Amino acid sequence: MAHWFHRNPLKATAPVSFNFYGVAGSPSANKICNDLRTNRARLLEMFTDVTCNAEIMKNATDAYFSLLQGFITALDGTTQENKMRFIQNFKWTDTLQGNTPSAQQDAVFELVSMAFNVALWYTKFASRLAGKENVTEAEAKDVHRSLKVAAGIFKTLKEVHIPRLITPAEKGRDLEPRAMDTYIIQCQAEAQEVTIARAIELKHNATLIAALAFETANFYQKADHTLNTLEPECSGKWRKYLELKQHFYMAYAYCYNGQTLLASDKCGEAIRSLQEAEKCYSRAEALCKEYRQTKGPGSTAKPSEQLFFLKLGGLIKNTLEKCQRENGFIYFHKVPAEAPDLELKASYGLAEPIAFELPPLSEQCTPEVYATFDLTKGAKNDKAKPKEAEVKPVKEPDLKPQKDTGCVIS
Repeated sequence: MAHWFHRNPLKATAPVSFNFYGVAGSPSANKICNDLRTNRARLLEMFTDVTCNAEIMKNATDAYFSLLQGFITALDGTTQENKMRFIQNFKWTDTLQGNTPSAQQDAVFELVSMAFNVALWYTKFASRLAGKENVTEAEAKDVHRSLKVAAGIFKTLKEVHIPRLITPAEKGRDLEPRAMDTYIIQCQAEAQEVTIARAIELKHNATLIAALAFETANFYQKADHTLNTLEPECSGKWRKYLELKQHFYMAYAYCYNGQTLLASDKCGEAIRSLQEAEKCYSRAEALCKEYRQTKGPGSTAKPSEQLFFLKLGGLIKNTLEKCQRENGFIYFHKVPAEAPDLELKASYGLAEPIAFELPPLSEQCTPEVYATFDLTKGAKNDKAKPKEAEVKPVKEPDLKPQKDTGCVIS
């Protein structure tokens, strides 16, 4: 299902030469610098290569990060900062701030910014797989896993690596807590969407589906509320997406809760639950229009055009009509004025982030080679320094819509 997920743009970055003009005092030190430049450029290329898969991405990420850690981890047996950590300036844009870059002369800033883009790639890879015409079970599992991997990267960056930055992230930038939390929660919610779709396809118990839908709606609500103090011009479109998904899955929760109530001979309560499902679904439809009309960063999802979205409207209508017929012939229950409280807790299917671990330090980065980097022999005049490269926006490949077969794997 192409265009089911909203995706913010990839971060852009200026090229980095890792040419330290005499600081690298041995052939092995020079090789590390050359390999850093080559592996960084290759990893950046992978972000926009439509043939790249999770295995290729992991190999490219590990190749770069195993070397970059040689500029972060202390290699001289002390607890002091690595002497190479602050030698290179890095520039990165932010997903919500257009093409205005942030810059820090800090290898940790490079690590967290690049890893952030890796996490974004996993979310976009999941979107691309989900957009295929016939999604296989193996591909659905890859979508599910990719979203949990992305959540794990975002979570580890927030908890472990971002706190190490000397310069804290500015408000509204990707690395500040509100944005990081929203990305984590959104990835978990979208992974649970795959679980819900699978449960519906296999006709699992209505109570389980209602509980999963309710938990997922709550995730989307939490993500939306996390962004409520950000500037509307940069977060408004993203928030509309989160809000429409919240109402869509609340409609699912009330619909399947209605089925559960009917099976328990509580027909009046079932009718009221389905009426609430109708209300939530109508609100989700309205929010889809508002979302399309809201300007802001990111690709525009088109959930209301998907059969997975449209089928729910028909399911609510048909189930409500069935309940009303049964109530008129058999039950004669009074329909409550208030919608039932959804005190639902899913015991299965909740998506937990997959823990992210950096690769081992490259074998090239030994204390002996590290000792040959001499910061006192750097360039003494500005003329020797290259002109700073500009940050060009990332040209991302179009996600071409394919025929929607109505497959419920979202």
